Amino acid sequence: MTDFERRREQLAREIASGSGPIGLRKHTSNLFRDRVPMRKRRLDLRHFNHVLKVDRERGWVDAEAMITYEDLTAACLLCGVMPAVVPQLRTITLGGAVAGVGIEATSFRRGLVHHTVTEMEVLLPDGRVVVATPYNEHEDLFYEFPNSYGTLGYALRVKARTLPVKAYVQVEHIPYSDPARFFIDLEAACTSDADFLDGVVFGPEDLYLNVGRFVDEAPFASDYGYKNIYYRSIREKPLDYLTAHDYLWRWDTDWFWCSKNLLAQNPLVRRLYGRSRLNSRTYTSLMRWNSRLGLTRLLDRVRGLHPESVIQDVDIPVSRAGEFLEFLHQHIGILPIWICPARFRGESHFPLFPMDPMTLYINFGFWDVVRTREPRSPGHFNRMVERKVQDLGGIKSLYSESYFPEDEFWRVFDKTAYDALKSRYDPEHQLLDLYEKCVLRR
Repeated sequence: MTDFERRREQLAREIASGSGPIGLRKHTSNLFRDRVPMRKRRLDLRHFNHVLKVDRERGWVDAEAMITYEDLTAACLLCGVMPAVVPQLRTITLGGAVAGVGIEATSFRRGLVHHTVTEMEVLLPDGRVVVATPYNEHEDLFYEFPNSYGTLGYALRVKARTLPVKAYVQVEHIPYSDPARFFIDLEAACTSDADFLDGVVFGPEDLYLNVGRFVDEAPFASDYGYKNIYYRSIREKPLDYLTAHDYLWRWDTDWFWCSKNLLAQNPLVRRLYGRSRLNSRTYTSLMRWNSRLGLTRLLDRVRGLHPESVIQDVDIPVSRAGEFLEFLHQHIGILPIWICPARFRGESHFPLFPMDPMTLYINFGFWDVVRTREPRSPGHFNRMVERKVQDLGGIKSLYSESYFPEDEFWRVFDKTAYDALKSRYDPEHQLLDLYEKCVLRR
């Protein structure tokens, strides 16, 4: 037996020997959902974090599912390739991006992370381990696993596609004052020779399209890992160059722009953080520490403010993207907004994250606290977002707070297909179901 197989067998025996609700023991999490703690058997998968093989010629990587994208990408770059879709934060795990939804600037051509997967090995709550592919007896699990958030089982190993890389990425930052023209040109760019596409909305008439292309040589290479801040450079540098490694982690240093809430963009405080602590791992830890202590909630009460955390990623058909952007400006008011096009071309159907293969979707990422002088019902602004997304034919990611009524939730996420999978792979309901996991507060 290989080392992976030995650890897998030991884990399967451990889970089969117990009973009752199961949860994961993890160092970090990129979920943003406050929950009342439940007593669970904690399953430790943290040691399933190795790269098993990178096949440069055939274009795939085989890795254990708890490996972070920071480590997975480093191993791939040594072989001259990168995972076909690399989510923006270093601490996101490969299995987490499959069980959830991972997107990045290659998604306009490669789809989401789960669209790049060809095989996965899944630990079921009764201790069985099954290999799921699009063509075997577990193809139903293969297609339903994405967006299931650990409610059907846990990935132990994932095989996914890679892309060849060059040494540098040239990034062109194109300004727009007209949102309609911005979305028209963004859609057109999706058929160009670009390797990467995303954008930023700084204001109603202040938008930027970022077009990245691999190049072998560069006149300079910008460093956004310490003193300089990437999102500010978008307005300052019409043309920029980064190493391939630094481009992939351009957003992580400042958590896009959310590091401002932890004072990390102040030059003096930034030096106190130091290069090694300017990253999503640090900010997530500080945010969770603050959430437990309630320091900012206390400060808001003193100031007479009523806060609501609105941390959301939603995907809207490009034909309705302008309407959604206008809604955000009028009713939510969070800026900047990250923009990322995504399209899945193919006939396969993923029931828990249904994307029309004929449609280009625009991901809107907006992450901040909305504060008002008057009190609102819990989830007021998040629920507004959910309703608008449904009205426009879009899809909402479930990594953060959700407020769907149960009947509406299951209309969106195909209860019939999900219940059939739950009966087959978790008949004793040792794992929460998707609504319990992603919406209910317990």
